[in-house]
Amino acid sequence: MKIALIGYGKMGKAIEAIAVAKGHEIVHRIDLSNLHLLEKEELSKADVAIEFTGPETAYSNILKCFAANVPVVCGSTGWLEHLGTVKSLCLEQHQAFLYASNFSVGVNIFFEINKRLAELMANQPQYGVKMEEIHHTQKRDAPSGTAITLAEQVMDKVQRKKEWVNTEEAQPEQLSIVSKRIDPAPGTHSITYTSSIDDISITHTAHSREGFASGAVVAAEWILGKHGVFGMKDVLSL
Repeated sequence: MKIALIGYGKMGKAIEAIAVAKGHEIVHRIDLSNLHLLEKEELSKADVAIEFTGPETAYSNILKCFAANVPVVCGSTGWLEHLGTVKSLCLEQHQAFLYASNFSVGVNIFFEINKRLAELMANQPQYGVKMEEIHHTQKRDAPSGTAITLAEQVMDKVQRKKEWVNTEEAQPEQLSIVSKRIDPAPGTHSITYTSSIDDISITHTAHSREGFASGAVVAAEWILGKHGVFGMKDVLSL
């Protein structure tokens, strides 16, 4: 298939390497130097777009993919206040959109483990819960999109937690997410339940960007020919 890479930083280059190795063609490598390639006439040359930019540009990039009638796989974080609008427009315009805060197969399995553990801990008020995420220093948003997904999953089950906060200090109804930026660190996420008797902790540690990049290519292959709003849970049949 023909892929437009929207965002050609470290993640874009990692996606390119995997896509080319699988026999796909990269028709556009779009960054700040060639934004004209986001115009409908150019973007429509692609079968699918993979969007990894930042919170300032993701929303408009997705809409440009819709305008060009190109399915879009998005891994940008920090823009989710627009997610509801994007989903509605996707369905109204009969487009294809797949968003994931993390494309790693391992992380998406970790999401399911997190939900199950939170369900088990929901009626165990003697346990507090906190989170930690570690990424490289070039990551612009904090907490990570993956950490926010994990936090929302916890709060959905552990209803004594009403909101997450990106700080070490937290009120009883708040879920603390501590963000650390350390090089090199592709990504570590931990959830810990603590009581006076014991701790229960689950952790996912990425060793490289390859897992994220590989998952994004698999998602792009999967969405081709489909219409609707999807996530990695659909791709992996979880």
